[in-house]
Amino acid sequence: MDLNIIHKSSRTARRYLPWTAVISFAVALSLWWLIARLADLPAFILPSPAQVAARFWKALADGSLLLHSTVTLQEVLLGLLAGTVFATGLGYLIAKSRLFERLVAPYLVATQAIPIVAIAPLLVIWFGPGMFSKVLICGLIVFFPVLVNTVVGVRAVPKSLHDLMGSLRATRWQILRHLELPAALPILLGGLRIGATLSVIGAMVGEFVGADRGLGFLVNVARGQYDTALVFVAVFTLITLALALYGIVAFLESRLLVWQETLGR
Repeated sequence: MDLNIIHKSSRTARRYLPWTAVISFAVALSLWWLIARLADLPAFILPSPAQVAARFWKALADGSLLLHSTVTLQEVLLGLLAGTVFATGLGYLIAKSRLFERLVAPYLVATQAIPIVAIAPLLVIWFGPGMFSKVLICGLIVFFPVLVNTVVGVRAVPKSLHDLMGSLRATRWQILRHLELPAALPILLGGLRIGATLSVIGAMVGEFVGADRGLGFLVNVARGQYDTALVFVAVFTLITLALALYGIVAFLESRLLVWQETLGR
């Protein structure tokens, strides 16, 4: 198949993608309104889109939504950063040493067998209900996907390219900078996409367990008051945060991997 045809079809798909998302959102909103209208359920069970929108503006006007969103965003960003940095460093060491992998792999797999919901209460008890425990939970939930992608990405570098760098007498730092990092970057960014969305889940889990601020705390308060519209507001805000983080990583991917499109032409 002609590569020009493939690139043209890809550009066409990207051009129509925003319209597809808008239409999909409009259809989902219409179905929600229709179900709420026909079922005639009370607002504490299923509020209508109009009721959720009114509650959103009220929470935005009194500053509560901005306050709790800011707290959750700080936890997510710090947890994502800490988890990514630690996972990338450890993943590189594992990728370069089979012995080190055999030593730490059982412990890494064992940590993934324990649900984060089970250990979150312990972390809150040990480190307190402040921001540090939430950042730690976010970092732990981000850690494993980024770690695995780092190992896979570094080991995917062809041995022939390593031999070429060795023949050029490149240093370890030069190999990392000019060969391993660019070659592993596509897979690493793929793991970061997953981690960006999982970090929001980590923040929510930590805030559910124990917090006095954040969107998870707001959901707990709204649930206790049967303010279901506010629960919808908090959930939609969390979805927006996750989509924004995913979009930022996708944007970085398009900028950092522009050389892939150049090679494909």
